Amino acid sequence: MNRLSPRSLHRLRQPLLTCLIVGLMAGIAAAVEPPEQVVERMQKRYQELTSFSFTFGQQTSGQLSGRPKTGNGSGILYHHDSQTLMRWNYERPERQVIISNGEEVSMYFENLQQMIIAPGDAGQSDVLASFFSGDKALDESFLMVDPDPEIAAAAEELSPSLHGAQLLPRQPHAQLRSVHLFIDDESLIRRIDLMDHFDTRTVIDIDSLIINPLDDMDNTAILEIFSFVPPPGTEIIRQ
Repeated sequence: MNRLSPRSLHRLRQPLLTCLIVGLMAGIAAAVEPPEQVVERMQKRYQELTSFSFTFGQQTSGQLSGRPKTGNGSGILYHHDSQTLMRWNYERPERQVIISNGEEVSMYFENLQQMIIAPGDAGQSDVLASFFSGDKALDESFLMVDPDPEIAAAAEELSPSLHGAQLLPRQPHAQLRSVHLFIDDESLIRRIDLMDHFDTRTVIDIDSLIINPLDDMDNTAILEIFSFVPPPGTEIIRQ
């Protein structure tokens, strides 16, 4: 049997190595999903849902916020006839209940014994509901660009299979400077990374998702979930 010389082996390896590198680079390029496609896929997914519940962990950091603050709790969303109802139950660091119905947001703070009722577009709750509802094209309000590399790297530590997009408000927003959304292979949001105008960063990680948990409930029971009566003595502040 004739053996190939070292020079012949080298010549054979070169095209094989080139093909391997080209194939690897093509795979990497295919894995990077354009931000517009990430958001479109996400919105289509949420348009298919009537409700979902989840747990979340939250961390807030920045010069004005002092030491990083952490919190956690649960949330639930219901979408029907172009109306979106959303409730966030914070368990830590102190109890808070935030309910949005699209027209107004009620925010109960147990430690302050206060409930603030504000217009629906007054804070971040309405923005968050718009990400989950899928009923409004986000490209009307946001410019979509690639994620910041450092923020994308941090999300990759959570899960290497997440796909991200950075959303920049087309018009100046009172609360937000930028938003990063990261979705999984099922097009569901797993991380929201928000930055305000004072460089305060809030990262919300979504877990334990349950799809359409309210399907077998009647309207009265559903509305009861999205209502909250504060304890006696709570100060009500309307903005």
